[in-house]
Amino acid sequence: MRLDPAALPDDAVAFLTERHLATLTTPRPDGTPHVVPVGFTWDADAGLARVITSGQSRKAAHAADTRVALCQVDRARWITLEGVATVSADPDRVAEAVRRYAQRYRQPRVNPQRVTIEIAVDRVMGHLPATAPAAPATARA
Repeated sequence: MRLDPAALPDDAVAFLTERHLATLTTPRPDGTPHVVPVGFTWDADAGLARVITSGQSRKAAHAADTRVALCQVDRARWITLEGVATVSADPDRVAEAVRRYAQRYRQPRVNPQRVTIEIAVDRVMGHLPATAPAAPATARA
C-alpha cells in the first residue's frame, strides 16, 4: 500500500521507531543493485531518513545524489522509504544523525570518517497489518 510521506499513519511512525535494521539499496555504477543492512532513523518533520556510515564505504559512494530505497521488515510488517540521497560530512548534520541513531539503537563507535546519508523521502510503501485480537479462551467440558 502506498502511504503519504508527509502524513504517515501512527502505526507506520511507531514501526519506524522500533529497533529494527533495514536494507539500503543503492545503484552500482553498472546499474545493478547494491543491498546492505543498515540502521537508520526517520525524521518526520524534515521528511528525512538518515544512515550513518564511513565516508569510504561503498554505500556512501553509491548513494551520492541518486535514488535509493530503505526497507525495514518484521515478520508480515514492512515499510519502504524511497527518495534521493545526499551524502554529507558536515559536522552538524553528522552529529544530528549520530544523536538520532543513538536514541534508536545505541551510541555508535567513534569514527572520524563518518558521514550521513540523508534520504529526502518522496515515496513510502508498506504493509502494516493491525495486530489481530487474541482468540477467546474456550471452556473445556
